[in-house]
Amino acid sequence: MKTASRREHDLLGEREVPVDAYWGIHSLRAMENFPITGTPISVYPQLIDALAAVKEAAALANEELGLLTPEKAAAIVAACREIRAGHLHDQFVVDVIQGGAGTSTNMNANEVVANRALELLGHAKGEYRHLHPNEDVNLSQSTNDVYPTAVRIAAITAVHGLLQATAVLQDAFAAKAVEFRDVLKMGRTQLQDAVPMTLGQEFSTYAVMLDEDRNRLSEAVELIHEINLGATAIGTGLNAPAAYAETARRHLAEITGMPLVTSVNLVEATQDCGAFVQLSGVLKRLAVKLSKTCNDLRLLSSGPRAGLNEINLPAVQAGSSIMPGKVNPVIPEVVNQVAFEVIGNDITITMAAEGGQLQLNAFEPVILHSLAKSITSLRAACLTLAERCVAGITANTKELRATVENSIGLATALNPHIGYTAATAIAQEALRTGRGVAELTLEKGLLPAARIAELLTPERLTGSANH
Repeated sequence: MKTASRREHDLLGEREVPVDAYWGIHSLRAMENFPITGTPISVYPQLIDALAAVKEAAALANEELGLLTPEKAAAIVAACREIRAGHLHDQFVVDVIQGGAGTSTNMNANEVVANRALELLGHAKGEYRHLHPNEDVNLSQSTNDVYPTAVRIAAITAVHGLLQATAVLQDAFAAKAVEFRDVLKMGRTQLQDAVPMTLGQEFSTYAVMLDEDRNRLSEAVELIHEINLGATAIGTGLNAPAAYAETARRHLAEITGMPLVTSVNLVEATQDCGAFVQLSGVLKRLAVKLSKTCNDLRLLSSGPRAGLNEINLPAVQAGSSIMPGKVNPVIPEVVNQVAFEVIGNDITITMAAEGGQLQLNAFEPVILHSLAKSITSLRAACLTLAERCVAGITANTKELRATVENSIGLATALNPHIGYTAATAIAQEALRTGRGVAELTLEKGLLPAARIAELLTPERLTGSANH
């Protein structure tokens, strides 16, 4: 059975569009031209909401400046508010990666908004003589200022979600630091015994690292608040009235609740992707440190008989289809893989920003796609690690203390009191014979028992006596 359709035309000719579709001929051609990822832009709802916010702000600005009739403006605004409420997202159908610097995304938005506005005015979809995607919805705009502005708004929204998720993970590590504050263990450098510490100190570092990254992320997202709306094609503002940029910015700030500012040089802002590179770099920093943390968790929990076996990660699923009883550190492993992806995305964003020429960067679609994947995956990874791993970690306290008591690393604590040469000899003999450092020091008469006990108290060994 033939699907009912309507005819639309563009500069290349006419095409049949499904009669119920809110998208139109430009979106149709984009779907045909860019069968790249199979992922439509609707997978990123923050982007769709941001596009609708930009179109709403533009309509209000155009009405205020006398360029758009109140009737048309009201219909466009109403359509945009429906979209921002979650409606019609399935009509944003073009692929996330596309040629044309985001033109297909902008036209998809123009068509959906126009066709819904037409319905609200009592007309059928496609009756563009009453309200047109380009002449009305896209009035005073260009893809080159709409798309970058929408990407920035979407990124700000997504980063706020990531900041909340990192706070949850930070709190989880901080809680474990308190729980394990009296658990003595050996610290290691280069995977060799170093000096004693507490498991609480070890876990506190993970919380501190996350706090540092959250601060850097907050700083990076501030740069994204600078927009180029009103720049139109290349930053000169052609086809937009002089007051449009500030009027549209004011409405957009009110709609989004964000302290958006217009770039002082719109020509520069239209071609420069430096803020995206900066944000991506911070995301990579967070990913690298999360991955390092997960490497530690996997190593500390290795075993249970042939590894370090210092901590226990919660068992969340069977680990092997062939080895009975095996449980793997699957949560840290999945976070590691997210980190690898984020690092790769950073390379993509770097190359896309570098690859722009002259007055426009045509590669912002892949910047959007890569940023969105990084932020979305990192947010999910932080919450998963906090809830399904860190919260359930337990310590093997007896094994940890025994490792400290048997470690030649204790010789370091005695070094200032018996000398480096004597301490080295004690360490070598302890390693060769399996005897304890304290025992050998007492036997050789290097220090009295009471002094040895004082020097090897957990408080002195871990530095907590100094705080």
